[in-house]
Amino acid sequence: MAFGFSLGVALILSVWLTANCTVIPDGALHMRCHDRYFMIAAELSFTGVKPRFEAVDKADVFPITEQYAAKCGYSVSVLLLRGQVELRASYFSCHTDNKDDEVFTFNFNLITTHEGKDVTYALNKTCSPSLPWSPREVTCEANYMEVSVRSEVTCPSGTKDDWNALKPAHSSITSDWQVMFQRAEEQLPPMNMSIARKQGYVFDVTDGRVVFRTRYGQPDSFNTKMNGVPVEVVHATLFSRQSWIVLMIDLVAACSMYEGSYEDSGYMVWEIPEVLYPGLDSTQLSFGLNGELVEQAVAEDKGYIVEKHNATVEISIPHDADGGYRKSVVIDKLYEFYIFHLSFEQILVDEDRLETRVRFQRTLATPLLPRPVFTENQIVLEERTFTVYLGGVPADVELAAIYLNGQECTAPFTNASRHNVTQVVHPNNTHGYILKVPFDDPAVQLQFYKEAAVLEYGLYINFSLTVVPENMFYYHLASIALTTSVSPPAFDAVCSESGISFKLDHRPYDYLWEISIGSDLLTSELAAQHGYIMSNDSQSLLLDVPLFTHGYEYKNITLEEFFGTFEILVRDPETSEVQSSTVKTCPFTATELIMCSTDGRMTVVADLPLAIPDGDPARITLIAPYCGPKEADGTRVLFSFPFNSCGSTVKLGRENVSYENEIFYSHLNMNETLSNTTERVKIQCTYPLAGLHRLFSAYKFESDTVGFGKIIHTTEPLSGLQSPTIRPTVALTTTWAAKRPAGTPAAFQPAAHPPARYVRVSSIRNLFSGLRKGASQVKVDAAQL
Repeated sequence: MAFGFSLGVALILSVWLTANCTVIPDGALHMRCHDRYFMIAAELSFTGVKPRFEAVDKADVFPITEQYAAKCGYSVSVLLLRGQVELRASYFSCHTDNKDDEVFTFNFNLITTHEGKDVTYALNKTCSPSLPWSPREVTCEANYMEVSVRSEVTCPSGTKDDWNALKPAHSSITSDWQVMFQRAEEQLPPMNMSIARKQGYVFDVTDGRVVFRTRYGQPDSFNTKMNGVPVEVVHATLFSRQSWIVLMIDLVAACSMYEGSYEDSGYMVWEIPEVLYPGLDSTQLSFGLNGELVEQAVAEDKGYIVEKHNATVEISIPHDADGGYRKSVVIDKLYEFYIFHLSFEQILVDEDRLETRVRFQRTLATPLLPRPVFTENQIVLEERTFTVYLGGVPADVELAAIYLNGQECTAPFTNASRHNVTQVVHPNNTHGYILKVPFDDPAVQLQFYKEAAVLEYGLYINFSLTVVPENMFYYHLASIALTTSVSPPAFDAVCSESGISFKLDHRPYDYLWEISIGSDLLTSELAAQHGYIMSNDSQSLLLDVPLFTHGYEYKNITLEEFFGTFEILVRDPETSEVQSSTVKTCPFTATELIMCSTDGRMTVVADLPLAIPDGDPARITLIAPYCGPKEADGTRVLFSFPFNSCGSTVKLGRENVSYENEIFYSHLNMNETLSNTTERVKIQCTYPLAGLHRLFSAYKFESDTVGFGKIIHTTEPLSGLQSPTIRPTVALTTTWAAKRPAGTPAAFQPAAHPPARYVRVSSIRNLFSGLRKGASQVKVDAAQL
């Protein structure tokens, strides 16, 4: 469809800088002679926002106003996209010094305003047309029509009298030149030349030509359609009667008024009737942009398309043609339009091969065309980075800012701490931007869907674009989401002689779970409290768990080895539900150890340095002589027994309860039946009373935690066996796993959990009565419990 588009001058001109007005800067002004007109182009950065021109001749100076320009053969245009103001002057324009229609001298004043003052620059140029004048030349300028004919009298072949035209001239009683206009089928009354000039018509006679010029839309012109193309025609006949001779000059200018149409294929189309003048044949077409005319074949090589439909010539200009101009504009959305300054020439001939040369200067503009920019998701999962490409950005649009989930990042982006923005330039006058945002950036939103076990990374982007130089803002929104399957963290575990080492390589979403030892959250404070060695950085978590520290469970204890198991739990932070666990069991060896279970069993491996020479394990017992070791070798023994057996005693304190027993064995001398010394080993398990709230209310020993065990080596004379005082010489403390209650010693640790034993409870009143009397400890036989 046809579309005319214009923008206010102030919209763009106001942003150009004012130049130095004392001299004309290099490149600020261009003057050029074309085949049929002279052109001045001045940079707006030099002229300012309101440049003016004056025509100068020997007599006076004439301001070139809009009306005066159309009358006198000038065309002044402000070409915003080119940043220029342009004056085109016909070779037959007013005030031009014309010598023999071969040498034309132009004199103009360019008036600019700088700092509120007018500055005038005198401009002059002499031109000679490079092509000879055709018998008839028609110029269809932007604001006027001009026709010139050779003034020589010729007698074309086949001349026919047109009495309708001759009759008014013949009846005229004056010899002065008069003009008669024809409008369609209507012939208007003649008028003398002075009246015609007052109405804006210009008639001039040079050395060899008669020139007629008028602006568009005069009352005596008419509009018609030729093959569907709108055409404006002005038909003037000059005549003068000299006695019986009538001289007549027929002046006809016909110009296509087609404004152009844009096709979705990307072409701007302009149309002209194949023959504007009946009886003439078209022989040659030349056209181009910005005054550059090339032959049809050359133009087609550059991508132009020329087609004829129903005696109409269609010229299709590619949107990216050299010399075309595009502009971006924001009206709620981002649009663009293209402007083409088309120059066109058509040569027509009659039957006597006399040429009519028709030239057009037309400015064609496309409608507003949507110019959507686009985004592409270029994420590479291995890089763990959002990579988003913003493409299709026109050359006159720049990225001013980026909002990531509402967080603003403004240009320039080189100093952005975690965001990286790179510009990519393309050869088609567009460019793009590559935005990179790490997955762990605070601007990235995370959403964990438990039911589907997926994690969604969301990045909401607002690209703030600005059209330069007007600084019109446009916002392009993009939403990028990435989902990935997730699983709870899993540790790698390695056994060592001293314990178990765990390693967890961090994943960005591991924070969705909590890591605990038993019911306690694993923290650096917990690790320090229980003697773990923990290091945690951005890459991995390392946890070394020494043997006999809190959290171990021990099984299959023998003199040769035992197995220690440590478990790390992964929990849902909201429900504390265990999602997964890492369990590692390792074989260990120890010279001595003691385990105090939660269900009332003591397991001991003790080293007996004063070994029985004959290695008889029957000589080694607990307090009860019938309680012998489960295993024994030359120096070590293994006992495992319930607290309420083998002569164990109980000591009740204000906060703890201790279960004690002893390992007795004697050393035989070669010269004596029984030596006078005895090696004794005291073994003890201590529990906090707070964890034994069921001890005296049920027949089943239950403790919330394992006990704190000790192995105490003593040496004393046989007579000392009756002494109430035992002098300790060596004490072994073995720590175990499970939760240590608050207030217990740091060495108090958990142990394994053998099967529970049921015990009979009696004499409870005696126990509590002793506590009521303020005794710090009450000692009873464990068998009573």
